[in-house]
Amino acid sequence: MKTYFLTVFKSDGTNVLDETFQAENDNEAKTIGRERLAEEGYSEQTHRCVAPEGHLVLFHR
Repeated sequence: MKTYFLTVFKSDGTNVLDETFQAENDNEAKTIGRERLAEEGYSEQTHRCVAPEGHLVLFHR
């Protein structure tokens, strides 16, 4: 399992969500990240999900 980082920002740059979660791979992380964003109502806000190696798995601006 790998640890992925999910962050959501307000338009002024303030973090509104900053959490980690475990996933087997990038595809599973995308699914988990999207589900988490939908649960919190942040799907349309600026967000990113970063893999432990540093690359983006999800990004919305």
